[in-house]
Amino acid sequence: MKKGRPTWVFGYGSLIWKQDFPFLDSRPGHIIGWQRRFWQGSHDHRGSADNPGRVVTLAAAPGHTCDGRAFLVEPVVFEHLDHREKNGYQRVAVDIVFESGPISGVLYRASEDNPAYLGPASLDAMVEQINRCEGPSGSNRDYVLQLARCLRSLGVDDPHVFAVESMLLRR
Repeated sequence: MKKGRPTWVFGYGSLIWKQDFPFLDSRPGHIIGWQRRFWQGSHDHRGSADNPGRVVTLAAAPGHTCDGRAFLVEPVVFEHLDHREKNGYQRVAVDIVFESGPISGVLYRASEDNPAYLGPASLDAMVEQINRCEGPSGSNRDYVLQLARCLRSLGVDDPHVFAVESMLLRR
């Protein structure tokens, strides 16, 4: 990220549908070597300290791609984004691949060593947790359903997200 210049931010979770920040441009893109997983705890948005929700982070996955949406933002926007993504997420440099080719940007990732990291769990356990959690930003269930809806609108097939969504809808 060059100081003073607009930067591309890759969104793979709630940034896809909740742009509560100004941006100069937006376009679909993907990153290579990562998969979206419901392995991060949300104590601040979709759950509470006693009952954290599950939101997506990225897990290393050589040979895979993670599709999403990128936003070109002015440097001042990072003050807001850093606060929004504070619960274990860190800004990480990444190459974002657009139809026209790759470009340097950043994303927010919650690594395995952050205090809110929940890690993998069975589909049943994740869905049970998601179904009961609610926080200041709404229900954890709505987060999953919004993400699935937005991924479909982008033409993205994400088996992990859609499996969680499918089980949520059956309960």
